[in-house]
Amino acid sequence: MRIEVVVPNLPESVSDATVAGWHHQNGETVQKDASLIDLETDKVILEVPVPQNGRLIEVRRDIGDVVLPGDVLAVIDTELAEAPGKAPAPKAIPSSPVALPEVTSLSPESPATLTPRPPQQPVSPAVRRLLNEHQLTVADIPVTGRISKQDVLNVIEQRGQSVASTPLAQSVPVTRTTQAVDRPGDRRVPMSRIRSRIAERMIEAQRSTATLTTFNEVNLEKVFQLRNEHRNRFEQAHGVKLGLMSFFIKASVEALKRFPIMNASIVDQDIVYHDYFDIGIAVTTERGLVVPVLRNADRLGFADIEKAIVDYSVRGRDGQLRYEELTGGTFTITNGGIFGSMLSTPILNPPQSAILGMHAIKERPVVEDGEIVIRPIIYLAVSYDHRIIDGREAVSFLFTIKELLEDPSRLLLNV
Repeated sequence: MRIEVVVPNLPESVSDATVAGWHHQNGETVQKDASLIDLETDKVILEVPVPQNGRLIEVRRDIGDVVLPGDVLAVIDTELAEAPGKAPAPKAIPSSPVALPEVTSLSPESPATLTPRPPQQPVSPAVRRLLNEHQLTVADIPVTGRISKQDVLNVIEQRGQSVASTPLAQSVPVTRTTQAVDRPGDRRVPMSRIRSRIAERMIEAQRSTATLTTFNEVNLEKVFQLRNEHRNRFEQAHGVKLGLMSFFIKASVEALKRFPIMNASIVDQDIVYHDYFDIGIAVTTERGLVVPVLRNADRLGFADIEKAIVDYSVRGRDGQLRYEELTGGTFTITNGGIFGSMLSTPILNPPQSAILGMHAIKERPVVEDGEIVIRPIIYLAVSYDHRIIDGREAVSFLFTIKELLEDPSRLLLNV
């Protein structure tokens, strides 16, 4: 029986998707529930599974094609499934990889013939993107089992390979590529869906809000002392490390309770106050910046927050975040300090009206009780929509976060 694999219903507010990559080729035996194809939206990558055991006999869409819900992606013949107990036929290894839309030029040179290898488990979207960007296949990675991102990076480093210098075979599709460049050395790369969406939202935020930013510095000496004192017992009790982000989230939630306008949004001509605290945590991935949301963060303990952050970071890196996890936040925290930023003005994430920016923690001289001492200092920034938030509220909000972090026992006592 022939079964059509179609584009599933997409998340709310998403009208179409782009074919990002195939896990199988024409003629291959496929197993039920295995990943068949990845679809990229402006927020997440959706993996379309194999509906039933069979053989892939038609691939209807190429990488880079824009598809709509209900569009046919492939056809599977269930009567051609491998018989129980029968070893699957050897899979043909392509002589050249399929490139993602980021590929920008073609070369008449052909790659060397590849040596077949044992069947691999499906790779993650992040690994597959890295393979395609460097014109590699799973056969080029000398490991068995599931391929990790580090495995691919090791091969790239060994080869001294770069996207600009590695030739592609003539047979590689040229869908959504730009061969012409302005001058030698230039490369044109089409924006990914998520990068295009980020660009749109940044312009929208600048155009539709009256954004101001206020700054303050925070002495984290007591946070560090508390963390160092309890970190080992915390990790033993909860199975996760005690980081710093949970302190900032806890302090932000308490400050939002005291200044509800910082947690509000403008809808039409109304101010909508949110009596819940869904905190977006900006996570950088290979595909761009995503903001998964901690729902009801006021009800979460330190361990719950730390576990959620680790989970979001791992799944964000592998492109496994669900669409519903990336929508509906009321306030956002972004941490440029992990990249070394000392100071910045974060951009609002509409329809939210405020965002907290964290920066690098540095030892600096401060005066305490008339003496100069060295303390871990962080600069914090709050950008806010001045249409509904006055400077007094924004400054007081940030000062409250400062007070709570400089005396973290207040977070536990709610004072």
